Formats: sequence, C-alpha cells, structure tokens
Amino acid sequence: MKRSEFLRLCFAASIAPTLGTASAAETARPRKLVLIAGPPSHPPLMHEFRAGTILLEKRLKSVPGLVVDRHEMGWVKDEATFDDADAVVCFSDGNGRHPVLAGKGRLATMEGLAGRGIGFGCMHFAVEVPKDTAGSQFRKMIGGCYEHQWSCNPIWDARFDKFPEHPITRGVEPFSITDEWYFNMRFTAGFDAEGPREVDGVRFTPVLVATPSDDTRDGPYVYPKGPYPHIKAAKGRKEAVMWAVERPDGGRGFGFTGGHFHKNWQSDAFRKVILNALCWVAKVDVPERGIDSAPVNEEEIALNLDDKRPRKKKKATG
Repeated sequence: MKRSEFLRLCFAASIAPTLGTASAAETARPRKLVLIAGPPSHPPLMHEFRAGTILLEKRLKSVPGLVVDRHEMGWVKDEATFDDADAVVCFSDGNGRHPVLAGKGRLATMEGLAGRGIGFGCMHFAVEVPKDTAGSQFRKMIGGCYEHQWSCNPIWDARFDKFPEHPITRGVEPFSITDEWYFNMRFTAGFDAEGPREVDGVRFTPVLVATPSDDTRDGPYVYPKGPYPHIKAAKGRKEAVMWAVERPDGGRGFGFTGGHFHKNWQSDAFRKVILNALCWVAKVDVPERGIDSAPVNEEEIALNLDDKRPRKKKKATG
C-alpha cells in the first residue's frame, strides 16, 4: 500500500466517530414550537389566549425533546425565532385580528414557513379567515378553515365517543363538553368528517367528530344568529370540529374549533387532545398514553387572566 493511501485511510477512520456524533446530535435536537397568544378579546373567562397558552406551556415543559417559545399580544417579538422553528400555533381571534393577517407580509411569511415543512396549527377563532384574503392559503396549510356564513358557531354540548387511530388521539377517553364548537368548515375538496383520506398528496384525518342536535342546527348561532338553510338541511350529519393534515412539503397542520371557554382546560380529555396536537404538529413523538398532565384546579384557572375591565375615558382638558 502506498504511503499516501495509508494516510488517507487513517484520516478517514479518525474523523468517522466525530461525523457520526454530529449527525446523531442533529437528529436528536429538541423540536421548537412557537406558540402565539392573541390580544385580549371577549368577556372574562372567554378567549383567554394568554392564560390558556401559559397553562399549556407549563404542561409541555416536561415533554422530552420539545422547546416552547411562547409569545403574547398576537405576534412574535422577533421573526428570527422562526428560523429554527418546527411548528407555529396560533390561539387567537381570527379574521382581520388573526396574527397571520394583522401585519404586513405575515401571511407570506407563514406560507414560506409551511413551504419549508414547518407545522402550522390554529385554535378556536384562529381557524376563521376572510375567504378572499386567506381562505385558499389556510386550506393548503391546515386543510380547512371557518368561512363566514358558510360555517356556523353555536354553543353546544358535543359528545366524542370514537376516535381515529392517530397520535393526537392517544390516551384520549370519550368525553362530552360544552363549547363554541364551530362546524360546517370549508375543507379542501374531498375532505369531510367521514374518515381519513388522501387528496393530492395531503393526508387528512378528522380527529374530533360529533353530531350536532337538530336544535343546535336550528340556531341561534353566536354570529350571525341564523339559522342558515344549508346548516338546517344537513340535520343528522357528523361534523369534524378538529382535524389534522400531513402535507406533501413534509409539514403538518391542525385546526381545533373549541377553546372559547377557559374553564374547559379543566377537562383532562380536552386538555390532552391539545397537548398531543401541539407535540404532533412539531414532530415530537406522542407516547401511547398521550401527554399526561397535572390537573387544572380553580386556583390555576383564575391565574393570568386578561384585564378586561372597561377603561374610563379621560376628561378632555384645555
């Protein structure tokens, strides 16, 4: 063997362990979830985005391999935090107050992140966007959205008895809970509550499915009060009020229409399905029993609430 060949082989052998270690370290790096809470909205104990995200962040701290970067008031302090993000989730108001629509260039930023395979999730009002401004974009990123006067938003008691086989449903027991469960969502064509399916490379799974009562379909809805003839005409139909997608770009997405009432975080099943979803969308493995978490008592429910007292107008001077 020539001396030059001998030296080359020795050098390759010496650096191989280092290369292997670097690759393993990259594979094992923590996943980063950017969690965005919207500004204050609605009366006390409703739309408590700040308090809700604090409560969730506290319970995610014990999840191996996950880092939560939580932000308040509707957007991140520095968009550089997206550079190493694995998922972005908004718990906020929607339409013009949606974090992704409330600032110039934000929708393009989120589309760019999704195009790189970053996960995206929307909770409660954040699933609603103006159809002509962002409807098609949100359907591409999360599979569906609330469309004004096509979807509806009554407050009703939804019963969830069966769940699909999916990481988000791991360990979730049947439960019933009253919330402002939106339904008749505007899904990508081919998606509905009937079961998992794949369309154009997008894998869609209806995660929480319930059947609204006839009285629920007859209204009133929160806004506009309705009833809408097309909602009444679908009596007896199952509705997906939470869903998940796996996109061809490698990213994941979910929509969750509940979350109006802050006290609902006291339900173990309600809380678990969201903790599972927050991990799943960031590509953190969800254990077979799901993400276990400490109960939420009345004392914790009362913490970190937004100050929603009416502001006194200052008297004009001069």
